[in-house]
Amino acid sequence: MNWSFQLYSARNFLPWDKVLKMLSTTGYKEVEGFGAVYDDPKAFRAELDKNGLSMPTAHFSIDALETDFEGVRRTAEALGVNQLVCPYLGADARPTDVAGWRGFGERLAKVGERAKAAGYGFAWHNHDFEFAPLADGSVPQEHILSTAPDIGWEIDVAWIVRGGADPLLWIGRHGNRIVAVHVKDIAMQGEGLDEDGWSDVGHGTIDWAGLIKTLREKTSAKHFIMEQDNPNDVERFARRSIAAVKAH
Repeated sequence: MNWSFQLYSARNFLPWDKVLKMLSTTGYKEVEGFGAVYDDPKAFRAELDKNGLSMPTAHFSIDALETDFEGVRRTAEALGVNQLVCPYLGADARPTDVAGWRGFGERLAKVGERAKAAGYGFAWHNHDFEFAPLADGSVPQEHILSTAPDIGWEIDVAWIVRGGADPLLWIGRHGNRIVAVHVKDIAMQGEGLDEDGWSDVGHGTIDWAGLIKTLREKTSAKHFIMEQDNPNDVERFARRSIAAVKAH
């Protein structure tokens, strides 16, 4: 099990060289990339190396994966990435019925085939909208996973909770698909009002002690990635979160 950090959480606390130094001294060995750190992959890799950090997983948009896979591959190679993750589908592009979501799953399956041929793993990362029931009562996440049976899943537990679903049921059903975990927490009632309702991991409402045990037992996930979408103090979030999970 490797403790990682999604760099999106630190986007408001630049420069990146200081962020990476802070993460290294706080005890992280891995980070997860996103679009804002890909402008100069070789230079960013040098900063990672200087701080004893690696980037085994990274987020790439569906547009980049479908229309510029060679560019994605070059970026991943420069940064040492081996697991590509598609993280999101904008609201204006989301299907509204079963056929549409199955079609999106087929698109992900094609990306997965190309990634595999190039020597990379590929996974989908969920938010909450994949758990909103469609007209027939089914949910998009089921259609994504069923129509792309060979891709992995980077599970974001807190977004499942916000989507009104039970993460334990989904882990039980699809644990064999889970290749990475976003470790984030939902604030207690009345807290986190300036952080979009999120909290430091281990200081919110999610039972991470139990979930880590379950995820270790039911999945082969190796990367457990701390994330907070809008922290007001990234150093505090990074420090308290890794301390909380290491205690479990």
